[in-house]
Amino acid sequence: MKKIRHTLAAFMLGCISAFAGEEPKTNSTFSIVSLNVDGLPGKLAFIPVNSDGPMSAGSERISEYLANLNCDILCLQEDFNYRMEIWSRLFANYQHDEWSGGIIYEDREIDFAHLQNLKFECDGLNTVWRNNIQSDSYERVPWQKSFGKFSHDFDDIITKGFRCHELTLSDGNQIVVYNMHMDASSNRDEKKGNDGKDREARISQWQQLRDHILEHLDQRPVIVVGDMNSYYHRDDFKTEFIDAITTTGRATVSDAWIEKYNKGIYPEMGSEPLEKETLDKALYINPTDGNSVELVNVSIDLSNYLYNDKPLGDHYPLIATFRYISSYEQGATRINQTAADANGATPEAYDLSGRPVDATHKGIAITKQGKFLKK
Repeated sequence: MKKIRHTLAAFMLGCISAFAGEEPKTNSTFSIVSLNVDGLPGKLAFIPVNSDGPMSAGSERISEYLANLNCDILCLQEDFNYRMEIWSRLFANYQHDEWSGGIIYEDREIDFAHLQNLKFECDGLNTVWRNNIQSDSYERVPWQKSFGKFSHDFDDIITKGFRCHELTLSDGNQIVVYNMHMDASSNRDEKKGNDGKDREARISQWQQLRDHILEHLDQRPVIVVGDMNSYYHRDDFKTEFIDAITTTGRATVSDAWIEKYNKGIYPEMGSEPLEKETLDKALYINPTDGNSVELVNVSIDLSNYLYNDKPLGDHYPLIATFRYISSYEQGATRINQTAADANGATPEAYDLSGRPVDATHKGIAITKQGKFLKK
């Protein structure tokens, strides 16, 4: 028994020495902007589509605005036909993921006998990050359900969905960022009560997003932004997304704008519309037993996203700044927070002398699996 204890103590001391040589990463701040750049073409096959949109010249102004904004991560939606203009002021300081193409009628053959099958492969999404940030992996996922081919804002004529990026920030900390565009509703259909299938599609998309996040959730905080086309009084995504994730006990979910401007109080379904709530959201998800982020500030830029006193597009930028908090800084007991084993028991832990310790232990301990616990 003494030999086992000495061996365990030697093992732990060696691990602690290696552990002591690793300084905790700096917990700095980072900023993220979500913006629908309104990049639909003015016409499609001689049919007016977005004649009042920014188009080429306006898209260059949007690029200049984004460059001057100086954010770390840019999540763009409707980045369709004016990609080069949007990128024109950003290429020197930023990297980006793939552009999936525009809505271009001339570049494809249209089967007019089967127009119900018409679908452009582009999703309009693009995620952009500073040169000092590293993209570790990237995934593009289409929505399983959408509605409206030649009506209801034509959602099903493009391949809407979300993109998931695993990013390493300049300070070495890691986050997961989701950028998305959900199904829309027109004011006309809403007023007529004809938007039921639009709302069903959005709820399905919230559920699909929720399941993807939970399937891949680990120790890294998750930022979810985009043009969700959702209002709390209209779509019950608080129940289907925010509450559904929180009740698993694996993570907490917060809406940055609700936290700052509505004292963390979420509107109920069917209630009066919340003043100044936008269709664009910034949600952040903190794993229960992992690293986290805290909201520093969030704003909707109504003052600067203008040209000749008119908005550059039909959405305003949603800008959020977060502070990264490592598990070291949280100062919570890792004995209490360590996940239970398959039988529901908390893992055994030992001090540096090899003696069993419990949750009242002060200092550093280690499990049989070699995981460090600190209180």
